[in-house]
Amino acid sequence: MDLKSGMPFWAVRNGFMHTYPTLTDDIDCDVLIVGGGVTGALIARAMLGAGQRTVVIDRREIGWGSTAASTALLQYEIDTEMTELAERFGERNAALAYTACEDAIGTLRRIAGGFGDVECFPLHSLYYASKRSHVRRLREEHALRRKHGIRVREVDRDALRAQFGIDAPLALLSERAAAVDPYQLTHALLRAGARQGLQVFDRAELFGFGARRGGVLARVAGRVVRCRHLVFAGGYENQRQLCQRVASNRSSYAFVTDPQTVPLESLEHTMVWESARPYLYLRRTADRRLLVGGEDDTVDIPAKRDAKLAGKVRTLKHRVEAMYPQFDWTPAFSWAGTFAETDDGLPFFGPHREHGPRVLFAMAYGGNGITYSAIGAEILAAQVQGKSHPLRALFSFARLD
Repeated sequence: MDLKSGMPFWAVRNGFMHTYPTLTDDIDCDVLIVGGGVTGALIARAMLGAGQRTVVIDRREIGWGSTAASTALLQYEIDTEMTELAERFGERNAALAYTACEDAIGTLRRIAGGFGDVECFPLHSLYYASKRSHVRRLREEHALRRKHGIRVREVDRDALRAQFGIDAPLALLSERAAAVDPYQLTHALLRAGARQGLQVFDRAELFGFGARRGGVLARVAGRVVRCRHLVFAGGYENQRQLCQRVASNRSSYAFVTDPQTVPLESLEHTMVWESARPYLYLRRTADRRLLVGGEDDTVDIPAKRDAKLAGKVRTLKHRVEAMYPQFDWTPAFSWAGTFAETDDGLPFFGPHREHGPRVLFAMAYGGNGITYSAIGAEILAAQVQGKSHPLRALFSFARLD
């Protein structure tokens, strides 16, 4: 699958950060992770922490798939609002999902901060009403989040204009958000894992797998890998392994500017996104660039997605110029990428009945996939140890039954 096009900023800025060997021998392990992006790297960290002998493979270079195209917003806020989740799954489950995501932001910041050379910094999240008709919805959302201890406050129209330069009837301002360089984080996690015995192989494609006594036998790049558990962490390509359709692929578009020469004002500390779907979003980078994304569509053909890139970037540029005319919004790098979304906005972590209990999936789909991955890594680590996790059921394929 062609997952991205254009010039994703993280790949351009960082280049190939580290090289990994190809697989040349048959090997044995406890956990084989298929996918060397940020999701696979976070899962590898959790598996090592659980004492599992772990191997990561990727058919591309490490981190060169969807991770390189991610805009890497770290949010507790799920694309599906908490009030809607409560209607679908009950208030307790909705609160559990949201508060777990809020906790995951702190976890990700601690992980990234432990490396010293990974760009990661805190932000606030400003979620504004795109239309007056959305005001009631946001007020109900505010009340439910506050009820469950989430630190969020309402910002009215006057304050929005004065503090953020946005003309909207209402917004919710949350304290807990962040930004990260996902490509740097992926390589830092895998290099740290290698010091604990993690084996990483790139340009190592999985050609098949099957159950064996006590585990799974996988055929990788002409070699055999025997494992107790096989984890598919290949992002949107995971769906190839299932006959059941569990998500829909989409295309998203983004660009980043050159470093700004004027003060960033409210955008120095705040990422901004809107209540419309699909939504516009923007944030800064560590080197004072402005990153803009959105204009999502249902295109799932790479050539058509690529042909739309220039026009989509022009639309994004015009929208943010109208909001913040003081900045230079000339795109320095622009790109498009494939992403997937589930019907309810929640991810899937765990086994699917199609393959049995030893084949696990990590489908961190939606706008806050890295946050989901941090939670899912702990769910899957608990799974291989035979332990429970409070989100295991809600974030499983069981909710489709």
